[in-house]
Amino acid sequence: MEDEEAVTSELKMQLENEALSPEEKISLLIDALNKVLNSAALQKPSRDLAGAKARLYDSGVLSHCVQVLSLGPSRLRGSWAAAARLAHLTSSSCVGAEPGSRSEAFHRLFLPSVMDALLSLAGQLMSSSESPSLFRKVMDSVSWLLSAHPHLTPQVLSSAHYEQIQMSDDVSVCLLCIQMWIHSCTVNRDFLSNQSDESVLLLLNEAVAQLALSSDTAVGGASIRLMLLMASQLGRRLQPLLLNFKGLSSLLEKDWKGRGFDAEVDQLTSVLQRQQSVSGRPQEVSSERVRAACAIQAAWRSYQTRRRVKNLSRAVSALQRRYRARRRLQQEQKEAQQWEEQLRYQVCVRRQQARRRFHQKQRELLQRLPPDQVQPYLQECERRAALVIQSFWRGFRARRRYVDSLRDALRESQRQRRAARTLQRAGRRFLDKRRAAKAPPIAPLWIGQEGLTDSRRAELKQQLDEYIAAYRSTGLSAEEGAALHAEVQLLLQAELQKGEQRRREEQRVEALLACARTQLELLQDAPPLSVVTAKQAESFLSPSASIAARARDAHNAALQASRLPWWRNLGETPTGEEAGHAHLQELEAEFGGLFIGGAAMVEGGPEVEL
Repeated sequence: MEDEEAVTSELKMQLENEALSPEEKISLLIDALNKVLNSAALQKPSRDLAGAKARLYDSGVLSHCVQVLSLGPSRLRGSWAAAARLAHLTSSSCVGAEPGSRSEAFHRLFLPSVMDALLSLAGQLMSSSESPSLFRKVMDSVSWLLSAHPHLTPQVLSSAHYEQIQMSDDVSVCLLCIQMWIHSCTVNRDFLSNQSDESVLLLLNEAVAQLALSSDTAVGGASIRLMLLMASQLGRRLQPLLLNFKGLSSLLEKDWKGRGFDAEVDQLTSVLQRQQSVSGRPQEVSSERVRAACAIQAAWRSYQTRRRVKNLSRAVSALQRRYRARRRLQQEQKEAQQWEEQLRYQVCVRRQQARRRFHQKQRELLQRLPPDQVQPYLQECERRAALVIQSFWRGFRARRRYVDSLRDALRESQRQRRAARTLQRAGRRFLDKRRAAKAPPIAPLWIGQEGLTDSRRAELKQQLDEYIAAYRSTGLSAEEGAALHAEVQLLLQAELQKGEQRRREEQRVEALLACARTQLELLQDAPPLSVVTAKQAESFLSPSASIAARARDAHNAALQASRLPWWRNLGETPTGEEAGHAHLQELEAEFGGLFIGGAAMVEGGPEVEL
């Protein structure tokens, strides 16, 4: 006992050091708990182990364990195995502890915090890419703590972390959740009898949901075993709760028959049928009478039909076709109804899951807010909801008014258009009548006019010949047409060539403009000369050697001209090579570094080629 107290006091002193990282704290706690629990387990009386666990709680070591397990995933990343080991030791230390005078605080305050920390760690392990064995280890710790303290069940069922674990699509996670409840019910025979009806209904709802949503054999078998355990421990108390699941018997017969556990399925089906027989015995009697009456009527009608068919051999095939069509129609209607019911059930389940995710997210957001900001946040949510409702209503009312006004305007425009067409038709008819009344009569055109003599006919023929001679026809011969066609084709080819050349010229101009814009952007974003590097300077070089040489010459000439004094610009500037080199050396001495001869001379740095 003195060794335990020394280890505990030394551990408290080490944990008070704020410079310790979470990994170091976890390793210290694991070593200390292993040492204390192993030394207490080696002693003969079992009360020593319970006393050692109580002393761990009184000294605050278990509180440090809860604080470390409640850390975020960013701080526990990389030490998941150690955290799972610490969770197992913390759960073992809480099972069988006898804190004495502090028993009420231990059960009402400390144990819920331990359960919340374990569920939080399990949720983090589920969402991370670690080994499933660590998640199984943490869930075993939760199951062991639940079997020892059944009053923590409502907290687990209403925990946001457990809801997150339930919403996982992984088959192994669902199976671990069901096995956790099976282990708790198996270890503690009075586990379910100490729970409220609401907790039992939530647990039953989880098992039925796994049967409805999952198709895995292991998950279905575990769910059925859990329901059988509940039926054996609760007895008649479970019968009113089973009335909430009316389609469970058909679900078991249709989906879970022939999966390798038919005996358990039949046992659960018998429990459900016994419950239905107890709850609906009068209806069963009346239904039996109805079925008997239907059977008698069907027999009598079939007898009459057979007697009638003996004399109507031709109607047999028609009767069979009609019967088979009706039977096929009934079967199709039944299948369609089943599909519709399944779809409706899936929609309800997905809506419930979406609602649960929404409430979970909203709960997490509310947990992150300070207490004084929760009420303003809820008021802001109500205000936004009211604004959305008002905007939808106003939009609907405005659209309806707009449609009504548009319909009235369209009706009025159609009426005006019809009236205008009627007036225009009447006006045109009236004007046509007036024009017809005022127009002079048209003389008939006869081919042979009266009074046309031979002399007049000869005169007219002479006028026609003179007109034809003066205005000859423009018709071309075949040779002239071919020559004209060839000339037109040559002109068209020349025009097309000009268009192609013009397009190439436009493309070249566009390419030059794009290149100029790119170079302008590079020059605008160019770094200063004091920090330019050789790689950056190479980006301003042209790929053409002649252009680069000409650019360097122009740059050097412009640079030299800008740096000359004013009196040097009055006369002729020396263009010789010696004068240029001498002047460049003067400029280098004066300014300490310039672009000279295609290189940047910078003090304290390498030369950069232009």
